[in-house]
Amino acid sequence: MKFQPQELPLGSPPFFEDEANRTWVPLYSHACSFGPDIFVDKMMNLIKNPNLNSSWLFRADILYDEAKTKGNTNSIGSSSSVRPIAVDIRGMTLERTLVRRLIPRNERRDKPLEQTCALFTTKPAQDGHDISSTALASGSGSGSESGSRSESPSPSTLVIYMPHSTSADSLPFYHPKVQGIAHLHQWDEAGKGTISIHFLPYPEHPLSDARLQRTAYHLLEIIDKHGHGAAEGYVKRVNHDLVIPQDRFQNRYALLKSKYARQLVDSWAEKTDPSKHVFEDLGIAAFLIELWNDMYPKETTTFPGFVDIGCGNGLLVYLLTQEGYAGWGFDARERKSWAQYRTGGQASPSGSSLEERLLLPAMVSRSGQDQANADANNESSDLSDGVVHDGVFPPGTFIISNHADELTPWTPILAACSRCPFIMIPCCSHNLTGDKFRAPPPQDKTKAKSTYASLVDWVSRIAEDCGWKVETEMLRIPSTRNTCLLGRTRTREVPEADIVALIAKYGGTGGYYENVAKLIKSGPRGH
Repeated sequence: MKFQPQELPLGSPPFFEDEANRTWVPLYSHACSFGPDIFVDKMMNLIKNPNLNSSWLFRADILYDEAKTKGNTNSIGSSSSVRPIAVDIRGMTLERTLVRRLIPRNERRDKPLEQTCALFTTKPAQDGHDISSTALASGSGSGSESGSRSESPSPSTLVIYMPHSTSADSLPFYHPKVQGIAHLHQWDEAGKGTISIHFLPYPEHPLSDARLQRTAYHLLEIIDKHGHGAAEGYVKRVNHDLVIPQDRFQNRYALLKSKYARQLVDSWAEKTDPSKHVFEDLGIAAFLIELWNDMYPKETTTFPGFVDIGCGNGLLVYLLTQEGYAGWGFDARERKSWAQYRTGGQASPSGSSLEERLLLPAMVSRSGQDQANADANNESSDLSDGVVHDGVFPPGTFIISNHADELTPWTPILAACSRCPFIMIPCCSHNLTGDKFRAPPPQDKTKAKSTYASLVDWVSRIAEDCGWKVETEMLRIPSTRNTCLLGRTRTREVPEADIVALIAKYGGTGGYYENVAKLIKSGPRGH
């Protein structure tokens, strides 16, 4: 059903009555084919994820949650210092009240805002049963993609947002200049429904304002999209925040961004777009810092150091070392940025945080043909001592493989051999010889078959065969290549002989030496 809502003329009679005699003005209405259970589920998801409605917001922190279940009050995480705004709607029953704090992406520009969210229902005329408030209290609408069915369908369900603000002028930019926002769902026994959006205006901010009209249209469009998606069986494919909670990641990211972003963008030395790469690496650094806080509690554990293989422009190494984490990175070619990002590297061979080195794993044998090809191309001399790294790291060193291209499939192998945890963020597809190739599609028929999905599945299987339990996190970074594969737990030990067999299973290393030698003569590979 195409979204073409009916625009309601200003001055249209209200659809519901406020006990405080405030007038809620209807702005748009649209037919819907999803029932009240889906509406409640989607509205609760939007309450907890306001970033789905506004790109200016990170998330919402729930400060208060009180649901009424068959005459009783069930408080979930309620704080005595938080008080919701009282709202009463004539002829409707208050089922659940929440207070959320809207967290903006940039707190230097916008302040957080607390907002009461209230859910009301009406009783069917025929039997007097309410919508299942027990389901509301016990988890329906907690962000899951399928809500619990009502015991009896309700003709009307209303969700109201009331900002905790003393005036329109004190509202942050991301919130429309209104005293309240209401979403109304109406349903009939024939399986047909209507959704509508309503504003409670400030006298000094008329609803004829074009921005308020656009905001109302957008809010209704979002619930229409999510509601019909659920009704048609849409299942969410990507799940974020499985390793690090959203609030911890976003708080760390905001801190790093306020500390470094402007300086890094202004001093960018590469030809690439700083607005992408700076914020991408700030996001990865935020994830790693929070991950390491879990893995290496400062009170009891010493951080073992890190190495960033294929470190590219070196920004991630710079950020992590600036935040007090000892480590270093290397790449086949030095970048312009290294001059400003290079610091002391406590764990590196030369004492520098960024080094020009080629990775030639110790387990790679130089076949006669490889040697002959290298000699014919006068490439042997390029692999002198001090330029090549054998991929053996001190046990426990945390290996970072961030868009490392040719080194990506080697990452879990090197980690297993050196007994080091790792993350890898795959980007471009290369095999174990360093050649570009198309990874085979996933054997699991339920998985996506794209080039990138195939690469992620392929390197995940290498990691699992190396004895790693692979954890997956979809990073909140400005990149479509945002799948992070984490190996920090061993499922079994894999003998060296089995590693050799595993390398053969995944295509072998024939030609690897020659390809590595060529890298020293090629330009930067990009990052």
